[in-house]
Amino acid sequence: MNLDGFEPKAKKLGVLGVKITQHGKEIAYKTWDEECRRNVYSASKSVTSCAVGFAVQEGLVSLSERLVDAFREDLPETVGEYLEQATVRDLLTMCLGQGEAHLMGGQRPLYKEKDWVKLSLSLPFTHQPNTRFVYNNVGPYLAGVLVQRRCGCDLPSYLTPRLFSHLGITHPTWEIDPMGYTFGAGGLFFTLSELHTFGLFYLQNGVWNGKQLLSPQWIQESTKKQVENGAYGYG
Repeated sequence: MNLDGFEPKAKKLGVLGVKITQHGKEIAYKTWDEECRRNVYSASKSVTSCAVGFAVQEGLVSLSERLVDAFREDLPETVGEYLEQATVRDLLTMCLGQGEAHLMGGQRPLYKEKDWVKLSLSLPFTHQPNTRFVYNNVGPYLAGVLVQRRCGCDLPSYLTPRLFSHLGITHPTWEIDPMGYTFGAGGLFFTLSELHTFGLFYLQNGVWNGKQLLSPQWIQESTKKQVENGAYGYG
């Protein structure tokens, strides 16, 4: 595929690179800067969701588990009815029940609290879970923390033997919180090709080099529309 017509537009948009695969064949690849690892921001959430998928597959985590059970030692003194109802599944759909966004990029450097798990659970749960979409980093962050606690290591270490080593991704840099947990809602650094490879893994329904690594049911469930948000829906 010839990208000459795209290049002037790419430069105006600040595009750093593009890589396109169709029907299993790479048809276009061009960079306008060196292909180094860069922050992929909220694409990190998809990798955290993948980690949750492996943890569910291995029986470490259940989507139906209530947060008050999963985070029993981190709860505020008063647990409201909506926090009482929230489950692990609600962490992944942006329907956690909190009315505002928290742990966002501009907020994280300003927190005085060191324990972001307790901070997250102390924030107001103003709506019944699974009823209102609010784009909020708390859910994916807590989902990532839960996996780390259950597996006993950080997310890159957990994903390396299960996924990254198969995809040729060498232990990537990932933002951590003040307590040392991988920040599952953002801050992952991938190259263009690494992110492209991760996408191919999902397009192939969890299969890589002929081996089923992750359940195709998880792939299908996690990539479909889960909630209406006034635009395209969120999954």
